[in-house]
Amino acid sequence: MERKTLVSRKNTILILIDDMGWMDLGCQGSSFYETPRLDRLAQEGMRFTDAYASCPVCSPTRASIMTGKYPATVGITNFIGGRASGQLLSAPYLDHLPHEERSLATVLGEGGYSTWHVGKWHLGDEGSWPEDHGFDVNIGGCDWGMPKSYFSPYGNPRLSDGPDGEYLTDRLTDEAVGLVKNRGDKPFFMYFCHYAVHIPIQSPPELVEKYRAKASALGLDTKNPFEEGEPLPFDKKREKRLRRRLFQSDPAYAAMVENLDWNIGRLLDALDEEGIADDTVVIFTSDNGGLATNEGSPTSNAPLSEGKGWMYEGGTREPMIVRWPGVTPPNSICREPTTTPDFYPTCLEIAGLPLVPEQHTDGVSIAPLLGGEEFERGPVFWHYPHYSNQGGSPGCSVREGDWKLIEFFEEDRIELYNLREDVGETRDLAKEKPETVKRLRDALAEWRVKVGAKVPEPNPDWPHGDRGAARA
Repeated sequence: MERKTLVSRKNTILILIDDMGWMDLGCQGSSFYETPRLDRLAQEGMRFTDAYASCPVCSPTRASIMTGKYPATVGITNFIGGRASGQLLSAPYLDHLPHEERSLATVLGEGGYSTWHVGKWHLGDEGSWPEDHGFDVNIGGCDWGMPKSYFSPYGNPRLSDGPDGEYLTDRLTDEAVGLVKNRGDKPFFMYFCHYAVHIPIQSPPELVEKYRAKASALGLDTKNPFEEGEPLPFDKKREKRLRRRLFQSDPAYAAMVENLDWNIGRLLDALDEEGIADDTVVIFTSDNGGLATNEGSPTSNAPLSEGKGWMYEGGTREPMIVRWPGVTPPNSICREPTTTPDFYPTCLEIAGLPLVPEQHTDGVSIAPLLGGEEFERGPVFWHYPHYSNQGGSPGCSVREGDWKLIEFFEEDRIELYNLREDVGETRDLAKEKPETVKRLRDALAEWRVKVGAKVPEPNPDWPHGDRGAARA
């Protein structure tokens, strides 16, 4: 039976946060960070417990949103500019979003939508910026992976400097609110990609002091939040060790999170003031897991394992909230797995436009889920054939139902977890469940061939021998 059409010509705001972890919101269980506006958004819409980014680092996930394809299908499998070798060489990848792809913005624009990009892009050098991929407006989007500073002057080629000391998250929200207030008569698609909460961890000083006092009141400032781990597995920083954060207590990071929450609240308020909140779908998520094992390790994703740059759940499982007035049941929770290529066909359904299955070959519309209908997405795949700055090593993985299999390319190692029983991936069941391992590994191998995924080659110059099961 053909499913009923749920929508017609709704505005859509897709909010993509940089490096926000699964546990970085109050409604997700954080007891240190304060996010009242996002908590309220979850109460007004649907919160997803098993939503995933398609990669544990940023550029591939962003490419998957724009194309409706897995990063391995597009060919962008690492953050653009990243390259490191260890026991294996870095696999080749594209350094820009191909112009042959019909981006989500392009299709929505052809369907009569105004298309606005605000914030981080990181999908190639000039010539492959948002305006080159279907966006009518580009504010702040360039080849940068992170800002030079969160305080003006920014030096951003697509964002004029503000007064000295102006805060970037505030400014980008001002720009987004301005677009809403001067939107014209066409429906709009806003792709709102804050640079926060990516490093450098810089925050309004008064908020930092608030959380420094909170950490003291909770006794967190008397405890060591870090655990030293194994050496980093790649050549550039082999002499350094992982520094895993065990619990959330960083005042500057907490301040960034609260400021971000307040700014998203300002945008939501603008929808109310303009009388278009009921005509606007708001989607909130992150591009990869929280930074928990290197580069300052400002947050913790516990009970999830590891974080940004890793194949474990802390690297890819994301906070996700959708508010679709009249469709999503208020204060509802969805436990079905989703992944970022799914946004492409979902946004087309929100817009009431025909799907483009030849483009979004890996994405599956989650509109049925949002309307409370039964839904089976099928398996979710990941392919990250690189060493991450955060300590992760090359691998690929698949989740089917409650089972997740990870294949690490070093030593050809396999790990298997039941996520329903063990969300922290603490009990490897690979030896106990050989039939499940064979079924999922065969499915993963077949998928890699289908999408043309590139596998890293051995490094003939690596002098350190095998790493083995380093995390264990």
